[in-house]
Amino acid sequence: MTKRGHPRRGSLQYWPRKRARRIYPRINWRIMSEKIHPLGFAAWKAGMSHVTYVDNNSKSPTYGKTISKPVTILDSPSIFVCGIKFYKKASSGLTSVAEQWIDKLPKDMKLHPGKNSKNIKDFDEIRLIVATQPAKSGMKKTRSDIFELGIDGNDASKKKEYADSVFGKEISIKDIFRPGEYVDVSAVTKGHGFTGPVKRFGIRIQTRKDKQMHRHVGSIGPTVPRKMDWRVPAAGQHGFHTRTEVNKRIILIGDGPEQVTPKGGFLGYGLIPQSFILLEGSVPGSRKRLVIMRKASRTQKFEPVEIKNISLESKQGV
Repeated sequence: MTKRGHPRRGSLQYWPRKRARRIYPRINWRIMSEKIHPLGFAAWKAGMSHVTYVDNNSKSPTYGKTISKPVTILDSPSIFVCGIKFYKKASSGLTSVAEQWIDKLPKDMKLHPGKNSKNIKDFDEIRLIVATQPAKSGMKKTRSDIFELGIDGNDASKKKEYADSVFGKEISIKDIFRPGEYVDVSAVTKGHGFTGPVKRFGIRIQTRKDKQMHRHVGSIGPTVPRKMDWRVPAAGQHGFHTRTEVNKRIILIGDGPEQVTPKGGFLGYGLIPQSFILLEGSVPGSRKRLVIMRKASRTQKFEPVEIKNISLESKQGV
């Protein structure tokens, strides 16, 4: 009888495994609905903790019970809208056609604005140019991170009206997300430098009589064709890759840092002076790494959270 299954097609690797071009991620902003609002936000990773809350998911086996889950704490001061970028649709995708910048940028941002255009009417897509405000965070950082922020909706004229309304103003985390909502989290992972194939790909360590070499791949391929396939595990850059984890639930968004900050602050980060956000589970990246959250692309679920307790014991680990 003919075999019904078929072998796996393609590689399951992330490729190429090279360093990210910048220390904060690049995001593919997707239109999710007709409502006009920003599609994401940025925050700095401060530490981790545990929370105890009541499970309100009716499909969960622990529905109605009190459970404890690890959470990641992000320092999330407001972001500043310093510009607007306009795009035209082309066969190869979106093409930038113009930019608008505010006349006077805050001195602590240390940005270099592009060419300013006025009276732009011919465009198909519009995005906000936003900058982080590290002076309002718990880090000793002076330079702002600048990136584009997508706007939801299909009506370009309404997007332009919204962009003009927030131009030169600040956007808070509460203007975009709410507790119980699911988000996709993108960040640059921890860097490990140049490593061998055992650590990089998890291959088997060879026996003691194998050519006096143990932490190497058993075979690099056949004699013909006379070339090494790209799927063969080899040494190279490990870590510092841009990665995205989907469907992370927002547990809490708050303005009282004292309820989540341990005595003396977070190890390797410090104090959270303003607003913060708790995400269920872990997120990519190390402490002080900028994390960008966007509206969940695979689900639109909303599960409210009733928090009973926040543990301050395990805040020092990340």
